[in-house]
Amino acid sequence: MIKLLVICLVFISSLNARQNPFFPSKNETDISYSTNKVSKIEPLKRATLTLPSTARTLESVTITYKNLDGSIVSKKEVLGNSVDWHLPIFVSQNIGGDEKELNTKTVSKKSEPLRKIASLSFISLYANKKQFNLITKDKMLRNFLLTKPHRIVCDFKRDINIRSYKKKIDTKSIIKKIKIGNHKGYYRVVIELDGLYRYKKTPMKDGYSFTLL
Repeated sequence: MIKLLVICLVFISSLNARQNPFFPSKNETDISYSTNKVSKIEPLKRATLTLPSTARTLESVTITYKNLDGSIVSKKEVLGNSVDWHLPIFVSQNIGGDEKELNTKTVSKKSEPLRKIASLSFISLYANKKQFNLITKDKMLRNFLLTKPHRIVCDFKRDINIRSYKKKIDTKSIIKKIKIGNHKGYYRVVIELDGLYRYKKTPMKDGYSFTLL
């Protein structure tokens, strides 16, 4: 009788035994045991952020990162710098290469001369990245800004009868399209821009200069 009892106990214990008691069995659903395995994450090369055409000042930058213990922390850097929305903002640890690229673009932008965009016998348009000049002897009657699309409208005094002039600009100019049409006692120049701007008008000896802000 005792021998039979011992055999039964041995049999029962063999049914519940695990090969490794420190890890869950296949039938257990809780698998939240610790491990030293580290998942592979690609190193940061460069992330790019493009701003909308309404952006003028970069107030701050916030970086959210994960610590070794898994906690999530955000760090904010207050800036308050002016920005050109045409250029992307980079997040990179290859700072030498990025600075060289940005400096090259900045120098190129500052040294870019005004180029002739359109020309008629009585008015010509020259432009670069932040400025355009209307070269004419005609007096400007008014100028104002319209939206959807964003465009500057200028009326000049002249009795003239011409067909409507339209030109689409395919280059990287701030001006995307120009239209000229005549009205009774004046003609109208409509300059469609590539984004949202304010502008400052300055009279010149041979016309008018517009600086986009």
